[in-house]
Amino acid sequence: MTDKSASWSYAEGLAAEDTVVARARERSLELGVAPVSPGVGAVLTVLAATSKAQAVVEVGTGAGVSGVCLLRGLPGRSTFTTIDTDVEHLKAARQAFTEAGVPSSRVRTIPGRAHAVLPRLNDSSYDLVFIDADKAGTLVYADEAVRLLRPGGLLVINDALDHDGVTNPVHREPAAVRLRALHRRMLEDERLATALVPTGEGLLLSSRR
Repeated sequence: MTDKSASWSYAEGLAAEDTVVARARERSLELGVAPVSPGVGAVLTVLAATSKAQAVVEVGTGAGVSGVCLLRGLPGRSTFTTIDTDVEHLKAARQAFTEAGVPSSRVRTIPGRAHAVLPRLNDSSYDLVFIDADKAGTLVYADEAVRLLRPGGLLVINDALDHDGVTNPVHREPAAVRLRALHRRMLEDERLATALVPTGEGLLLSSRR
């Protein structure tokens, strides 16, 4: 198989970002948070736009880079809920949403652990769930996400290749092992249609049948 690194770099570089996203990316680095790559951000905007989602949940707010990208693709009356354990992250994200011109009435920021917050959300009430959080909880978050999705809803999991750790069978680190298990589980789940896209550090996409 040919080396795809040049194509990957080209695709990442093709995604243009404005000053709002650039400032959010700078705040992410100041807070020690790894934001989604420009390529992933562009894909999130397209997925949000094509899904015409009315209600979205994000697990792992960061400083709002992914949230801004999602909100830019969503219809004007949609609602966006984002969950993070760190109130400083949520504060930075709210600043990014304000700079992006998103009305505060459309956004709900919830401080807390996703393990505790997600079970409180209603079944089959969301059109899109985006997960970009701790690898240790990804399996639990994904199970909750499937419960939350309406038929036709979309689950998107970022960093699904764990910096290429998943693709190397020699790597037995816990994160890589968990992600391999997640891939198998999603592919075998008859409720889902699943694909793995190598954008950024990997996006796992599952549509709820």
